[in-house]
Amino acid sequence: MDSIMFELSVIFVLLVANGVFSMAEIAIVSARKARLRHLAESGDVRARLALQLAESPNTFLATVQIGITLVGVLVAAFSGATLTAKLAASLKDIAWLAPYADKLAFGIVVVALTYFSLVIGELVPKRLGLGNPEGIARALAGPMRKLSTITAPLVSMLGWSTDGLLKLFRIKPEPEVTVTEDEVRLLVREGMRVGVLHPSEPAMIDRVMALDRVPLRDLMTPRAKIIWINASDAHETIWHKIVVSGHTSFPVCEQNRDHAVGMITVKAIYANLAAGTTAKVADLMTPPLVVPASQSASALLEKFKQTGKHVALVADEFGGITGLVSLHDIMEAIIGKLPSLEDRLKPKATRRDDGSWLVDGILDVKEFERTVPDFPMPAFALRDYQTVAGFVVKHLDHVPTEGESFPLHGYLVEVIDMDGHRVDKLLLLPLKPGSTPEARPKP
Repeated sequence: MDSIMFELSVIFVLLVANGVFSMAEIAIVSARKARLRHLAESGDVRARLALQLAESPNTFLATVQIGITLVGVLVAAFSGATLTAKLAASLKDIAWLAPYADKLAFGIVVVALTYFSLVIGELVPKRLGLGNPEGIARALAGPMRKLSTITAPLVSMLGWSTDGLLKLFRIKPEPEVTVTEDEVRLLVREGMRVGVLHPSEPAMIDRVMALDRVPLRDLMTPRAKIIWINASDAHETIWHKIVVSGHTSFPVCEQNRDHAVGMITVKAIYANLAAGTTAKVADLMTPPLVVPASQSASALLEKFKQTGKHVALVADEFGGITGLVSLHDIMEAIIGKLPSLEDRLKPKATRRDDGSWLVDGILDVKEFERTVPDFPMPAFALRDYQTVAGFVVKHLDHVPTEGESFPLHGYLVEVIDMDGHRVDKLLLLPLKPGSTPEARPKP
């Protein structure tokens, strides 16, 4: 009985050793090299050893396979030579099992050994290794390194044999796996799914990764829309351009727009005015930053960081100025369109929760048609107005008052606010099928 317990204990220890090899293999293979590298650079010796093993898979895997194979042989030797014979002898004492004792003992040992080998030697250790790959890789890197040193001659022979067979079959070893953009996107989507990232962040990360492929010609303000200041412009002209444009930075040119001599900012002009002196362009402008149209957005972002400038002129291959790009344009390429104050103040039609529409009276008729397509407007040739307010006045044939309404195209159009004699706000209430509300006339 004592010898059987001893043999079972030896087999259990061997299975645990097999599990340690399996756990080390899966942990080091699946450990994130970036994480190990960060720990190694921070002075973690065990992380450095784990990283060395991960970057030398041929040597490491050969060492692991030697250990697993050796353990398997020893387990088979113990179980086959001792346990099977002793179990068969015990079964022969049972009369009706005696004829089948040897085969039955062999089958029981094989099934039991297979089960415990899978559970103790493979499945549980690998689950542990996958659960904390970096930690386990660091813990087992030292012993694995020592074992690979001890078995170095055999490991070298196995490595040569493996490389020889690969060359014989003309199989090229796979290059080291690198992180691709698609893999990063998958990780980002997984992070959003589990709640680590905000729903708006994956799109921004995707745009950041694409910045190096976005040429400036796709972001720039075209030359025709640039507000230029001539170096010889009078103070009144300069101030008029600033007020009308609403911009904060302006390119300065001499003679023609291809001869850009500098950039000037509203801040510099205002500071000059605050000091009580007239703005002189030549004294306030700074040298322009000129970049090629083929340059990527990410390269320009680095240029902005190096120079401290936030606006650049874009030149074509012939040296002519074709556009202007600002830091604001690059930010919009990352986070999406940033509405200006003018955009926010533009007239619009807003759909409410009950299905009705709140419409600004000065909203352009074309924009209204795009926003509310199920409310057809008269043909273009019949229009002698440009805004929705003009349409209402035309339809009623008089200037309406607050509260006046009329049914049209499945909606009850109600004037809810007047600004003097101008229709300021309208409410379009959807009518229920079959209902025919009467118009509310002018009081």
